[in-house]
Amino acid sequence: MRFESRIMFSFYNILAVRTVLFLLACLATPAISAPNKQLESKSGDLLVSASIGDAMILNPVLMGDSASGDICSRVFNGLVRYGPDMKLRGELAERYEVKDGGLTIDFYLRKGVKWHDGQPFSSADVKFTFDTLMAPETRTPYRSNYEMVKSVEVLGPLRVRVRYQKAFSPALESWGMGMLPAHLLKGKDINTAAFNRAPVGTGPFKFKEWKTNEKITLSVNTEYFEGRPGLAGLVIRVIPDQPVQFLELQAGNIDEVGLSPDLYETRAATAKFLSKYRRFSYPSYNYVYLGFNLTRPMFQDRRVREAITLAINRSALVKGLLRGHGTEITGPFLPELWAYDRSIKPLPYDPKKALRLLGEAGWKINPKSGMLADAGGKPFKFTVVTNQGNRVREQCATAIQWMLKEVGIATEVRVVAWPTFIAEFVNKRKFDAVILGWSLGLDPDQYDIWHSSKTAEHEYNFIGYKNREVDRLLVRGRESFDLTERRRVYNRIHAILAHDLPYVFLFAPEALVALDNRFEGVKQTPIGISWNIHEWYVTPARQRYLMAE
Repeated sequence: MRFESRIMFSFYNILAVRTVLFLLACLATPAISAPNKQLESKSGDLLVSASIGDAMILNPVLMGDSASGDICSRVFNGLVRYGPDMKLRGELAERYEVKDGGLTIDFYLRKGVKWHDGQPFSSADVKFTFDTLMAPETRTPYRSNYEMVKSVEVLGPLRVRVRYQKAFSPALESWGMGMLPAHLLKGKDINTAAFNRAPVGTGPFKFKEWKTNEKITLSVNTEYFEGRPGLAGLVIRVIPDQPVQFLELQAGNIDEVGLSPDLYETRAATAKFLSKYRRFSYPSYNYVYLGFNLTRPMFQDRRVREAITLAINRSALVKGLLRGHGTEITGPFLPELWAYDRSIKPLPYDPKKALRLLGEAGWKINPKSGMLADAGGKPFKFTVVTNQGNRVREQCATAIQWMLKEVGIATEVRVVAWPTFIAEFVNKRKFDAVILGWSLGLDPDQYDIWHSSKTAEHEYNFIGYKNREVDRLLVRGRESFDLTERRRVYNRIHAILAHDLPYVFLFAPEALVALDNRFEGVKQTPIGISWNIHEWYVTPARQRYLMAE
């Protein structure tokens, strides 16, 4: 999982195993598809896309935001990855074997894989990546995914054995982590290494240039192990405003954008637009929430959090802001997947009950101002912070501001550039409330978000949520391979969070994307369109840019 700055799904999400039955049944699995030699004759043209926020760090072990993750997913590979059928398969691992009831995994690495600098990839890099993740000084949000590992043994240049102390259901998928090159990083401070701004991976595209807050350019990896990609390279431009992105698309300056629902349903729905571009909609695998800083006294009373939830018309947000391209939610799991408990119904929009609960919590309407205040006359006022450029979140913040004013709560909305939002507000806990999103995976393991031990700077429980039963259940969910038991565990977590309301769980939006129709090889699946970007190409007659190798 990672902070979500824009609506896009990437293979690179740090997920867990889709189903336990799959984990135990797959004693050996096929690798990804063989190289597509036909693309070599079609190679050419750049794909220029837009990002609301700049990347923060281009190191898969350290990054925690979607802008960085989108780049890392093109530059790095893991041992496994999800395919379009939503099942795990080998990537840098040609195959793998799960043994001893899940306590041992043997990875057999692909032959001939090279780092972008030409050095061979080997099992030593896998061991180095694990050791880096577990080093106490490494500022990674992903360490908990590997704390159950007993040992990582190098059995040969292309064979690695991973042993676990006890059953750990997300074990196999955790090895989708992007591998790091030992020959470039061994002995260096991983947190400050120059590598983090000029990475070297094994992926289909190579890092070329990073102009801060302007663009990141990747060139084609002509020696990619799946065969030369059909594109000459990728350019990711930082444009912190979705309407401006759309104008740049129409002007021919970019090729792909994420669309806000209003643009998708209006200006991107005309015959003229559709003659030049294709629209896509699919599950975004993220949800949007209003998160409370639970260290703030005003939010420590559950009645206040329930009142705020009751005062927000979430159904109206889905119908209005999302134009119906989303789903109202009640908890932290994706409504498309098995852990989501549909028996838990959303709290209704009920401003009268909200006022009653606020009164019980000691907040009364001040006759002079018409707003809530405590017994000492201090007004109920807080600031909501969200990231610049995400039109839906900005509009959501404004709508919530208006709705809360109706029950006497005064809010100030601050819209901040993405890197500043994460580095200065979220990571440092300098906020009252945030509107943010989580980009999630196919498995419900969310230990890093909800466990009370994960509240340090750069970790994901930045609201300071603590619940002993949830802590226990999060561990239990990771230790069970029984799907029925895991469903029971996560349904219970869902119920507790729906009661405690550390967030106002708002909605799960669809991903809405527009792409120039000159790109061929694009295949939409339940996990989106970018899963096979290395197979995209543009026929010579329609190429727009020079080769960028």
